[in-house]
Amino acid sequence: MFWSKRRRVEARGVAGGRRAMVPIPLTGGLLSGELRDEDGKPLAGAEVSIFDRGSRRVARSDTDIFGFFAAAVVPGDFRLRVEAGGYQSLHDRVEVEWGSHNPLGQLTMIRDDSLTVPTAGLYEIDPDHSAIRFVARHIAMSRVYGEFRQFAGRIQIAEPFEDSNVEVVIDAASVHTNSAKRDEHLRSADFLDAARFPHLRFVSHKFARTGGNRWLIDGELTLHGMTSDVQLDTTYLGMQEWNGMRAGCTATTELHREHFTVNWQQMLGRGVPVVGSTIQIVLDIQGVLATG
Repeated sequence: MFWSKRRRVEARGVAGGRRAMVPIPLTGGLLSGELRDEDGKPLAGAEVSIFDRGSRRVARSDTDIFGFFAAAVVPGDFRLRVEAGGYQSLHDRVEVEWGSHNPLGQLTMIRDDSLTVPTAGLYEIDPDHSAIRFVARHIAMSRVYGEFRQFAGRIQIAEPFEDSNVEVVIDAASVHTNSAKRDEHLRSADFLDAARFPHLRFVSHKFARTGGNRWLIDGELTLHGMTSDVQLDTTYLGMQEWNGMRAGCTATTELHREHFTVNWQQMLGRGVPVVGSTIQIVLDIQGVLATG
């Protein structure tokens, strides 16, 4: 499904194609546009893809904070697709000529009402269809991927939505990175110290919608006996009926080990750390709406 409202603008000074704000390649042309919502507000972070006649994506661009995008392509006919969380996809046909700038003007995206907020109620996190993963840098080269295999939690969606809250408890000893020796080290006092601090706990204190299906969830994470503020950048994925009514979301954040006094480190020559201080966290969550 799609719908777009376009306001064409005059291509001032594009004869010869050399007065566009973005340089035009000698062997191609330029597309640009401005993306807004139904209230006329700019949409930042929308993904703009351009496909050729063979359905190959030949260019990709994200809109900036003002909703603008631009892409240089070879001359030809193309299909434009724009996607933004919480909005219906926008599709259009565009043409690019050699040495010219094709300004598409203002494009309007329509909200997708199925991607607003979940039905109010208490959701129990389904651990069999959820994941808590992390990524760390090793010797400033490769990435090490891991996960926690045992956790439980609940999400209370309230009315108004801003009064919602979430609490998650993670078993520290369930850390898994596909290396028994490394996992044992992570459970030790050098890192998680799972014998003294068997659980990690996240408790939210603020939900906020930032537009479309994007949320920010502010809360506190207790890890290694220390508590620090954490903000989850969350994308709501909608609701589905399967063994109960389910809501899904993904979330990301970054943790700094020193905030939790997890300070073990070895240094290689020229000051290269064995383990990076910043840990990326990626959550994939399904919650089942409680009945009765």
